[in-house]
Amino acid sequence: MIYIVEDDDNIRELIAYTLNHSGFKSVGFPVPSEFWKAVNESLPEAILLDIMLPEEDGLQILKKLRANSATQRIPVMMITARGSEYDKVIGLDSGADDYLTKPFGMMELVARIKALLRRAVDTPESDAYTLGDLYVSPTKHLVNVSGEEVSLTHKEFELLCMLLKNREVVLTRDQLLNTIWGYSFDGENRTVDVHVRTLRQKLGPCGDLIETVRGVGYKIRGIGHEA
Repeated sequence: MIYIVEDDDNIRELIAYTLNHSGFKSVGFPVPSEFWKAVNESLPEAILLDIMLPEEDGLQILKKLRANSATQRIPVMMITARGSEYDKVIGLDSGADDYLTKPFGMMELVARIKALLRRAVDTPESDAYTLGDLYVSPTKHLVNVSGEEVSLTHKEFELLCMLLKNREVVLTRDQLLNTIWGYSFDGENRTVDVHVRTLRQKLGPCGDLIETVRGVGYKIRGIGHEA
């Protein structure tokens, strides 16, 4: 089941109609209160979420979803008229898995939802990672440095886990952007670089484990290697 949180009746009904005739089951909610009631009764496979909503902003809803262990891994796609790169970065960094700007085509929406659900299936829980003083548990969504818990944003955490999963392998900016954000921005963009910089800062002494490979991307280096 896919939940659609959209206050525009025409858009919500068109999306629901399209999904229900494309092999999905979906239900729409015009206001967040109805959506939360449904979530408490049954969790969806994915959520399509507008930003500008009555009662509660879509980004606030997203943050609540990511803060709750029961809903934090549900794929969420933002569907909104806010189309600047800044808005996309804010939405994706707040925990959205994809970001689609209005107006959009129904065929593109269906294709993106299929990709969203594939990524959710293809990303199983993995064992914890321990590297020097760094400990990361994907299942518990926990990061410790020298025994102290470190608070990361949703995207920072995904970025760290992807680097750890591919330790000693250089990942390009495009690979990181497409896998974690599920979206390629047009033109030059520094999203990955900005997130790596803040991630290094938050990891403190373990931030040096993230190595920059000039002109290519980033990798996690092994203990004993020079940065």
